[in-house]
Amino acid sequence: MWRLWAVFSIFVVLFAAIVLRLLYWTTVKGDELRAQAAFQYVVERTLPASRGGILSSDGSPLVINQPAYLVYGEPKRIKDMGAFVRSVSPVLALDGQLLSAQLSDPNRVWVPIAHKVEAPKVSALKALDLTGLGFEKEPKRYYPEASMAAQILGFVGSDVNGHDKGYFGLEGYYDRELRGKDGMQVAEKDVRGAPILVGNATRIEAEDGRTLVLWIDRMIQGIVERRLQEGMRKYGASEGTVVVMDPATGGILAMATYPSYDPQNFKAFEKSLYKNPIVASAYEPGSTFKVLVMAAAIQEKLVTPAATMEETGPVSIGDYTIRTWNDLYHGTITMTKVLEYSSNVGMVYVANKLGKEKTLSYIRNFGFGAPTGIDVEEESAPQLRKDSEWGVIDLATTSFGQGIAVTPIQMVRAAAAIANDGWLMEPHVVKEIRDSRGRSVSVRPKKVRQVIQSATANVISEMMVAAVDNGEAKWAKPKGYRIAGKTGTAQIPVAGHYDENKTIASFVGFAPADNPKFVMLVTLREPKSSPWGSETAAPLFFTIARDLFHALGLPPQY
Repeated sequence: MWRLWAVFSIFVVLFAAIVLRLLYWTTVKGDELRAQAAFQYVVERTLPASRGGILSSDGSPLVINQPAYLVYGEPKRIKDMGAFVRSVSPVLALDGQLLSAQLSDPNRVWVPIAHKVEAPKVSALKALDLTGLGFEKEPKRYYPEASMAAQILGFVGSDVNGHDKGYFGLEGYYDRELRGKDGMQVAEKDVRGAPILVGNATRIEAEDGRTLVLWIDRMIQGIVERRLQEGMRKYGASEGTVVVMDPATGGILAMATYPSYDPQNFKAFEKSLYKNPIVASAYEPGSTFKVLVMAAAIQEKLVTPAATMEETGPVSIGDYTIRTWNDLYHGTITMTKVLEYSSNVGMVYVANKLGKEKTLSYIRNFGFGAPTGIDVEEESAPQLRKDSEWGVIDLATTSFGQGIAVTPIQMVRAAAAIANDGWLMEPHVVKEIRDSRGRSVSVRPKKVRQVIQSATANVISEMMVAAVDNGEAKWAKPKGYRIAGKTGTAQIPVAGHYDENKTIASFVGFAPADNPKFVMLVTLREPKSSPWGSETAAPLFFTIARDLFHALGLPPQY
């Protein structure tokens, strides 16, 4: 009897082992085994999506795709591997031994040989009439306007898997929208790895990426880039930026930086040039910041344009002495004259009236210390120090734009709030997004908050007009136009102190002052002809403004 039970127990154990093994294969290892089985009888091939284009506001292409191809080999169909390699490698400038090794892998039935091969080379390869050599469309980025707007656009490179990926600028920020969704072709194969013509085949078509329509005006962008390069040469600056914004919408009409790079051949340039300094780099704004502090004091009814103060000499704060930029003093002057003379002493008086708490509140409300939300990839936002860390000297120097770091996009947006009845806008480069089916979504202008009242904005605008008409740069102003603006000259901090011989010259303004169509900021780093914004950045601003009046069809007002 025990023998029967022993045999029965053995059968039970064996049966249980078989069941457990089957469960292991179907559950734990199920996906892996199914994949291995599929690999044995099906062949899969990715069908790349066409990346979406980028258009200027008038519909002109800034980035499109040019015909290019993925060149691939099917090793099991190649009759003479040596002849195949000797024919293909010279056309594509590939290492023959490496190509031969790739094609000789017995586990591969489809081998990508070269990506984004342009049409002339593909024509040469097709003329060879080689069995086992195939082609699949794989569009390549093309820039009809060459390097125009490079640091706005960004570029397309490869990710760790060799797939297209956008980097920097719009290509990086909108990568998901631009790249679309790849398709796939799945077909049954025979024992040799060749597709079975009568077998089951599935083809999922690629979904092309969306197209971006920008606020960027191609004509204005061209003007700005050309004039910036001329200004850089004329004034001997090492770097320069210009950004033009529509104050009513927050739309970026132009954005230029120099030096720049060519996105078609980005690998030939220093990586430091890839980032857009208008959104990614900080600087001290100097006297352009004075209009914001003055606007805050007017809003709080602590001063008026006609209110006076005594500018009789330098102001001492602890161990520090604050002087006017030219060490000249004018006695009793109005707040309007404080801006016209760009008086640091006068601005310390205004900041003391405003006080630390209100000054810091307005600085934050104007958007400093936080990102603007602009739709490009690499925006940074210099942090403001904690309220408890602001001393009396910090309040004083901030009133004339030293000791505080901002980005150009933050500064131009803050100035645009004055031009826009006190409303701070979220800046945007993209105006509309279109999909491959013709549907579109508009990126609507976004009001963030009203920093100052409309009446205050009108008052400070008139003070800025007076600063242009009566300031140091009045000789360069285009005749017949009312322009509101302010120069800035900030010393550059180096190793914990300011270098008196190195400055960032700037000018911010908007026009026409009564109905602003654009607000613009110009910055020049370390101009050699003169350190002063009134003699470098301001003339460049007015030169560009003159061109913009013509481009926008704005006739003289008087």
